[in-house]
Amino acid sequence: MKRLSCPRCGHYLTFNEADYPAGRVLVFVCPACQKQFKVKLGVKADKEKPALGKLIVLENSFHERQELPLTMGDNVIGRYVKGTAANRPIMTSDPSIDTTHCIVTVKQNKKGKVQFILRDAPSLTGTFYQGEILKDQDRIFLENEAVINIGGTTLIFNQDPIQSPQGEDIP
Repeated sequence: MKRLSCPRCGHYLTFNEADYPAGRVLVFVCPACQKQFKVKLGVKADKEKPALGKLIVLENSFHERQELPLTMGDNVIGRYVKGTAANRPIMTSDPSIDTTHCIVTVKQNKKGKVQFILRDAPSLTGTFYQGEILKDQDRIFLENEAVINIGGTTLIFNQDPIQSPQGEDIP
């Protein structure tokens, strides 16, 4: 079952996405506000890039639990609105999250170790790392299970283990 929120009022709708083929466009009408909106199924951004980590968006009164995959390069996190520059949007009605709120850059250092670097976009309400607000010039190396707050939303960073060709975890 897939759960969607209305882009106008935030009312949740559910449907069984297994009943429809990938790439199909579905049209929904919100029962609360009568807003009509479309959803395209099975489309994945960055199919060619493997996820090296993720941000877990904890469920609160603005949205349900979500997972944002982190791939090599800049992962721009922000509130979803049509045409946003965020490539890792959060489906939320939280007005205190900017459409481009913060950025997690994933890159390899000279020794080949993958690094996750957090910075504010800059945003109007700020980005908090472990309870401390980031300044515009701050660049923070994320550690596993780090807590990030943007607006009224909490994100938990999780670094997935990278598998070597032999199937062993690489630290």
